[in-house]
Amino acid sequence: MAVTSDPVLTMFNIVRAKALQDLSGKICVVERATQSNRTYTYQLQDRALWRPRFEQPIFTLATRRAGSILASFVESSFSTEVTVDGDEGSLYCFTTMLAGHATLEQKGSSTTATKQSGLAWRPGPGGRLLFSDDNARTNVFLKVADIERVLEQMLDDGLRRPLIFEPGLDWGSGLTASLKSQLDFVTSEFQRRDGIASSPVALASLTDALISLLLWGAAHNYSDRLTDSAGNPMPAYVRRAEDFMRAHGTEPIRMSHIAAAAGCSLRTLTTVFRHFRGNTPLAALHAVRLDLAHADLARGLSQASVTTIARRYGFTNTARFGAAFRRRFGKTPTEIARYASIRTGPAHSDLAKDLNRL
Repeated sequence: MAVTSDPVLTMFNIVRAKALQDLSGKICVVERATQSNRTYTYQLQDRALWRPRFEQPIFTLATRRAGSILASFVESSFSTEVTVDGDEGSLYCFTTMLAGHATLEQKGSSTTATKQSGLAWRPGPGGRLLFSDDNARTNVFLKVADIERVLEQMLDDGLRRPLIFEPGLDWGSGLTASLKSQLDFVTSEFQRRDGIASSPVALASLTDALISLLLWGAAHNYSDRLTDSAGNPMPAYVRRAEDFMRAHGTEPIRMSHIAAAAGCSLRTLTTVFRHFRGNTPLAALHAVRLDLAHADLARGLSQASVTTIARRYGFTNTARFGAAFRRRFGKTPTEIARYASIRTGPAHSDLAKDLNRL
């Protein structure tokens, strides 16, 4: 794959080099994405290649940042060593190989990536990457703080130690294969002038979905806790959303308000409700309002007709309200209200006048 000849890279900031003799065989790139002082040094392994000038670029680095995502394409004709100087990285990088292979050496261990596998690594001092000849790859960088914030929401608990991903990513199956597809989608969209990268709203949803998939599909030091929490019949997102629905059932709340109260994006909220509740957040809100209406009817609230109670919870069509009520509870609002009026006495005559409407 010749990344340097791809015209879609016009959306990226591009660095190209045909010769390295003026740089002692090195290219240094300062990370701009997070106002960091980290410097990435790309050095050719073969010193004999430091002096010649080539007709075509031997090194290409193309980057584009949108929202909290930084995407990059890198292509190198010759074996290259990459080191990072500066402070501890505030980004996590997820690397997909398009050609050749790469080896990450970090903390006394090494991990090799090919087309069948990728890398999860946090740029910072003390590690290095070795890339083969005829190498091409994509990188998707995400802020560590953003990933850890979503993880805390999933666990409904603070993190007692930093999040650490296992460096190797096996693209072969399961959610890790889905993760690769999502990373490929991100880099593809970043090549488009009118793609998701140009829409802040769509990009925010994509970022939430990508981070969620990373935490489920890539192994890390919180994977076991995350798996255990998935067995909870009421995950934190769902519990917070349903608590908010019940507390604001009489108000004109929107799905975005519920997602904000749950601490996640609307897309993530929809995903977890489908997975753990088998329905959508909107359907859940409808059910909660029916439950609240049932509770009011069962209490036999004085001076409140069935129609009044229905409208209180947003049901303006009494016939549809009655049908939905019966499907959920097996009884009509009339039957619940009649029982309540008998139980509580004549003080609820206003309620009794409305019984025949449903």
